[in-house]
Amino acid sequence: MNSKPLTPEEVQVAAEQFFPLFDIVLTRMPEGSTTEDTLKVMETVCGLAHKLRAEEEKIKFGFNKNETKTDSQSADVG
Repeated sequence: MNSKPLTPEEVQVAAEQFFPLFDIVLTRMPEGSTTEDTLKVMETVCGLAHKLRAEEEKIKFGFNKNETKTDSQSADVG
C-alpha cells in the first residue's frame, strides 16, 4: 500500500463518493443516533450491498442453469 500522503484532490474525490452513501444511512437512523452509530450501521449496510451485488453478478454470469427446458427441447425425436 502506498504510504504517500493523500492529496486534497484525492480526498475530495473520496468525500464525494462517501458522503452521499453516509447521508442515505443517516436519514434512516433513529433520532439521537451518533455519528459512530451511523458509521457502524453503514459498514453493515455496505457489506450487505456487496453481498447482493455478488449474488446478482453470479446470476448474470454465463448460462442461467435455473431455466427449464422448453417443450421442443425435451421432446423425444424418434
